[in-house]
Amino acid sequence: MTGRPDPEPIERAMLELLAQKGAGRNLDPTEVARAVGGSHPDGWGPLMPHVRHAAIRLMKEGRIVILRKGRPVDPDDFRGIYKLTLPGTGG
Repeated sequence: MTGRPDPEPIERAMLELLAQKGAGRNLDPTEVARAVGGSHPDGWGPLMPHVRHAAIRLMKEGRIVILRKGRPVDPDDFRGIYKLTLPGTGG
């Protein structure tokens, strides 16, 4: 994939997958990338930084929560493996 992908399909997939999971359930960001880019790593792998950017934007809007080790993170300062959840559902 060349250039920067449109963030809208990534955000839409993220919100739809979280809604499907339901309250109190976490979403792995690779699930979002695979929903948009397909099952082959060449399709979804390059999307991972864009999934992260979309998650940060949506968290700042209060639409999702990014979790690290089950706790909400500072969207401007987190590293490592993270999960996504809906606000008010915990981890």
